[in-house]
Amino acid sequence: MTEPREDLADRYFDAAIGLLRRVRDEEAAGIKAAATAVADAVASGGRVFVFGAGHSSLPAQDVVYRAGGLALINLLAVPGVVGVDVMPATLGSALERVDGLAGVVLDTSPVQRGDVLFVISLSGRNSLPVEMAQNARALGLTVIGVTSVAYAEQTSSRHVSGTFLRDHCTIVLDSKIAVGDAELSDDAIPAPFGPASTVVTSALMQAVVATAATELAERGVTPPMLRSGNVDGGHDWNGRIFEQYRDRIFFRH
Repeated sequence: MTEPREDLADRYFDAAIGLLRRVRDEEAAGIKAAATAVADAVASGGRVFVFGAGHSSLPAQDVVYRAGGLALINLLAVPGVVGVDVMPATLGSALERVDGLAGVVLDTSPVQRGDVLFVISLSGRNSLPVEMAQNARALGLTVIGVTSVAYAEQTSSRHVSGTFLRDHCTIVLDSKIAVGDAELSDDAIPAPFGPASTVVTSALMQAVVATAATELAERGVTPPMLRSGNVDGGHDWNGRIFEQYRDRIFFRH
């Protein structure tokens, strides 16, 4: 009688939970520092932006115009790399390796000195996230990199400088994701599978937002939070937030 194969769903959940625990325990100081940077920007009239390419755009989008989230977080979009919305999908990956693209995007964006920019990139090795962080720092932004440090230790950079995203950030949050982003393997399946980077990175971002909101409240500043449009009064609440902070919310323009 053949032994039943271990439940892969259980293995995946166990792996994701293990990574979440590691991030909670090992990145607490970074989460606090990132949250303080966000709270400082919100309290001082600054703005917050978030960028990610390909699947790294998913946790970026998850904190923009989000029920239960800060209204002042704006997506810094780069055409062709926001998710997999281009055809062929491989074009987005190719654009991440184009030198100079980040500079053009920043120069034509509303970012200004004193703002906060999250740059999310699992590998942190491609030109686009490296130059996004590099150029943003030069413009006077606080840059928070959300990446897997393992890539910087086990792979080579694709940027001419030989550097990684982590080398150009004010604050680095390490997602702890192993190179290859696949938590599962099985003898009957020819490649590793079960990526967990979106789960972990989204949790990291939400932890930063929650901590920033709490810190603002502790300072006596009412954090501008959005409510779900699917609860009674949600749209009216959000409309008032949009009006109050219209000069710092760019996804409404």
